[in-house]
Amino acid sequence: MARDFVAVLGEMRGAAMKIGQLLSFIDLGIVDERSRESFRRQLSRLQGTIDAMPFEALRPVIESELGPVDQVFASFEPRAFAAASIGQVYRARTHDGRAVAVKVQYPGVRAAVRADLKNLALFLRMWKSRVPTIAAQEFLDEITGELSHELDYRREFANQARLADRFADHPFIHVPAPIAELSSDSVLTTEYVDGLSAQQVAELPAADRDRVGEIIYRFYLGSLFQDGEFNGDAHPGNFLYLPDGRVAFLDFGLYKRMPPHAVEVERRAAQLCIAADGEGLRELLEQTGVLRPHSTVSAEDCLRYTLDAAGWNFVDEYVRVEPIDVSAAMLGVVYPGTRSFQSMRNERLPPEHLFSRRLDFLVFGAISHIGAGGNWYRVAAEWIHGSPPVTELGIADARWRAQRLGSAAPGS
Repeated sequence: MARDFVAVLGEMRGAAMKIGQLLSFIDLGIVDERSRESFRRQLSRLQGTIDAMPFEALRPVIESELGPVDQVFASFEPRAFAAASIGQVYRARTHDGRAVAVKVQYPGVRAAVRADLKNLALFLRMWKSRVPTIAAQEFLDEITGELSHELDYRREFANQARLADRFADHPFIHVPAPIAELSSDSVLTTEYVDGLSAQQVAELPAADRDRVGEIIYRFYLGSLFQDGEFNGDAHPGNFLYLPDGRVAFLDFGLYKRMPPHAVEVERRAAQLCIAADGEGLRELLEQTGVLRPHSTVSAEDCLRYTLDAAGWNFVDEYVRVEPIDVSAAMLGVVYPGTRSFQSMRNERLPPEHLFSRRLDFLVFGAISHIGAGGNWYRVAAEWIHGSPPVTELGIADARWRAQRLGSAAPGS
């Protein structure tokens, strides 16, 4: 069954493959325990390179928008080194000698995605008895919105260019710079980076894994609270561990900004969870529209639901999150068989918080994938409570922010 599932998702490439990429590193428990490891091995194919389309099928996309390949680039390797949901990536070299990565959308992918979404709604019905939320309209609406952004390479270029400049001299974060003259509606060319994949990082000593895990945590979740914006696609195929100790982050198609008031709600909710203040949390959720007027959800329900979903952020001790922990947390908020789901099943997150809550699962899915651990409470205390940094990375980041960003407002 797992092999058939992967085959279907891989062939659909666009909408359905995004589901597979998420499931591939967050074990949702949707298959029985005897088959689960086989299922995850099959799905792990979707994290990075899948079966690539022949270059001749994508050459017209490049040439219709940039010109003849052998004139635009000094050299171009026709074998894709990565293939994903809406395109594949090639190595090339510019006429001034720079090594670049050229991401090219599959021909006809926009129309294919629209068809995929219709097929996906039918296909996911087979999972409805196990994980009903996966077949919910809200879930499909989220995927639709996500893919519309990921198909917009102009938007992704702007996001990545701004962040490449922002993190240009950061001590442990690197964003490859995009190249304007070699990018278009369906082609995105960036600086080429070479480093260890998530699978390779997972084989490193524990101290190295923990360091990479903290960098992932800071880049994705720290950016939300400190900058009011974040990359919403935190899966293991979107980072590389560079030889100089930095982590390069890739793929900025799904990039979100949050208004300051929404960031403050997230911060206040975290503070209330740490204080175990269920009454205060319930009042906050009611004020922000998460709870319906006259909802019967109790303060205890609110606190349990939040702690079940992201409790590792609120424990002042070293925690190595396992894939099964992320599975249990995610199932708690999407699976009707859990008490947390039952207590909150009629409540709805406002749109501005939907992706940020999803981000928690993705980040810890990636961290668990590489076997990293840390005192996440102490790291997050920097942006939850304004506490001084206590880790080497935190001190380096604070120094960089003081020198580079000064008093710049979040999201500026």
